[in-house]
Amino acid sequence: MAERLLVPRPLQRPPADACQLYLVRHGTTALGCHRGRRDVPLDAQGYQDAYDAAERLAYAGLSAVYTGPLRRTITTAQIIAEMAGVPDVRILAGLNNLDYGAWEGLTAEEAALLDPQAYARYQSAPADAVCPMGEGLSDAQQRIIAALQLIGSRHTGEAVAAVTHAVMIRLVLMKVSHVEDESWRRSLRQGAVTELWLRNDAIGLALSSEDGNR
Repeated sequence: MAERLLVPRPLQRPPADACQLYLVRHGTTALGCHRGRRDVPLDAQGYQDAYDAAERLAYAGLSAVYTGPLRRTITTAQIIAEMAGVPDVRILAGLNNLDYGAWEGLTAEEAALLDPQAYARYQSAPADAVCPMGEGLSDAQQRIIAALQLIGSRHTGEAVAAVTHAVMIRLVLMKVSHVEDESWRRSLRQGAVTELWLRNDAIGLALSSEDGNR
């Protein structure tokens, strides 16, 4: 089946005094399953993904770069910061990956066999889904939304990048798009950049950079 390419499209004009946030998915790693909080590094392609994201953001006028605490996001953030002329990166725990619990390290097929009902909820009812021995998706969503609101409060009227994980970006998009069905698992390529705006406690989607990669 051919992959479907989604062209980036403007969705909302951000307020003039909003924080402009570029939410970046880290580059690829050698472990391609539910990596969760396993601290695996970028592979060779992952570095290229990070450089591609950095080139896109090099002239965005970034005043800060935030990252989750795992190596794959830190390395991606460091590459972005260096190219944008930002002197350092700031680690924010709320940007950490979902705690997959018993599913960590498993493929989708293995996770579904381990707990079919829980995995079915993960796929199609995220508001009610909980990873066995891990984190609930609603809890993870609240965690990253709080982290983004903190960033927004620190950088009013500025442009900022934050590097995190695919599932966490999807949970943010689920919140701002008011989606709670199977379509929440939208495609996001490695190194994808999603542009948001933050003002007070409000979060809006300014530009989506999805494509057909899983």
